Amino acid sequence: MDYIIGVDIGTSGTKAIAFRLAGSIIAEYHVSYSLLNPQPGHFEQDPNVLLSAVIESIAGVVQTVKKGAVGTQLLGVGFSSAMHGLIAMDSQDQPLTNCITWADTRSESFATRLKGTPHGIGIYLKTGTPIHPMSPLCKLCWMRTHLPIIFSKAQKFISIKEYVFLRLFGRYLVDESIASATGLFDIYAFQWHAPALDLAGISSMQLSEPVPITYTLSGLTRRYANDMGIPVDTPFIVGGSDGCLANLGAHAVGAGEATVSIGTSGAIRMTSNHPVTDQQARTFCYALTDNLFVLGGAVNSGGVALRWYGENFGPAGAPQATAFELLANEASTVPAGAEGLVFLPYLAGERAPHWNAKAKGMFFGVQMHHRKAHFTRAVFEGVIYGMYSVGKVLEEIAGPIKVIHANGGFARSSLWVQLLADVFNRQVLVREESVEDAAKGAYIVALKAFGKISDFDALAHKSEQDRYDPNPAVYSVYMENFDRFGRLYDKIKDEF
Repeated sequence: MDYIIGVDIGTSGTKAIAFRLAGSIIAEYHVSYSLLNPQPGHFEQDPNVLLSAVIESIAGVVQTVKKGAVGTQLLGVGFSSAMHGLIAMDSQDQPLTNCITWADTRSESFATRLKGTPHGIGIYLKTGTPIHPMSPLCKLCWMRTHLPIIFSKAQKFISIKEYVFLRLFGRYLVDESIASATGLFDIYAFQWHAPALDLAGISSMQLSEPVPITYTLSGLTRRYANDMGIPVDTPFIVGGSDGCLANLGAHAVGAGEATVSIGTSGAIRMTSNHPVTDQQARTFCYALTDNLFVLGGAVNSGGVALRWYGENFGPAGAPQATAFELLANEASTVPAGAEGLVFLPYLAGERAPHWNAKAKGMFFGVQMHHRKAHFTRAVFEGVIYGMYSVGKVLEEIAGPIKVIHANGGFARSSLWVQLLADVFNRQVLVREESVEDAAKGAYIVALKAFGKISDFDALAHKSEQDRYDPNPAVYSVYMENFDRFGRLYDKIKDEF
């Protein structure tokens, strides 16, 4: 029996999942790690810690498969990873910095100056990456000014997946999906964008070679092959970014199909067969292939908003999973709309649609009749309102959303998924394995690379799905609160 491993290198951990060729999961292995926060606004990861997590997760899942399935054969390994990371590398292929992650806001002042200018808009329209501190373009401009010695010594600037492939195969390669999220890559010409490179003060020689997501390598460094317990000639498929592959893993590649993911942060995405950008630069457009693009927006406050609320105002001493369940039960005791209480979830600034790193959170409309449960429900609703504000922009530029595929940790919560259906007034589908969509997307890319499928929609809708239908009785209540949500941001944004 052949199987494929999908590896997803995430912000808080790396997961390796073994899939049978038909798509069922036979084993998985997860390795957790923490973000480094050396000073306010700086969020980093040690690239060698993440490399070790990749090696350990693959080794773990291979051993699990060997123990439980006789006669299995590893066909190959596909990859997904988080976007927007930046590592400076020296001439000896050693890191000069940690990986500066998407959450890092140290380049905020530069991004603020560039955002909205003709130059900034021009770069966005060509690259599809909004001007924001998350962008490697902005990180490079910050580094050029504030870390000039490191900047001048750097021979390459790469992401974490590029670092992993450098160590495994000794080559600097970047998939076109990750490249298209840097703010440095022309999503029309599929090459590095000269005006963005000039702004950052680098040349294309300081970046990795862009390759398609199905690009395949073999000839592993023997040390790492031994550590993983796999042959040195095992094919590795470079894969793509977690956001793009989550859509692929959810089989949401048709017209009008959207995915909503909520983990620590959140995102809503649709696909198109051509680049679609927004004249107001409210959304991203990333390439998956030369005829499949993922457009949408990421929000900073997903599960992190509820975790903040639970840690400070939730049940004391309860494990995180239990605390979440208790909060969801508490929120369920309050009517839709939290009786007028509105929460702006911008506890860590915001990305789409505002791209405002200075945005702040707030509760509005507090009255004597509001109890703790109202505040709890308002937090759940505020996160979905933030997602809906991006969804409205997507419908404006790309056409109506017909159905939503839910994935990420929030898909386990019936309260949150029903909220999503009710606010969007659309049916929401949740597959049993939907929380693993990025890793599944990596597996699907590997299937394509091996010629096992002819196109990416070949496996669509083959798995069982739970369906959440919108409740029309509460839609008007949510829209009244959502309109207030939007007006509040516009009225107070200058106070941030």
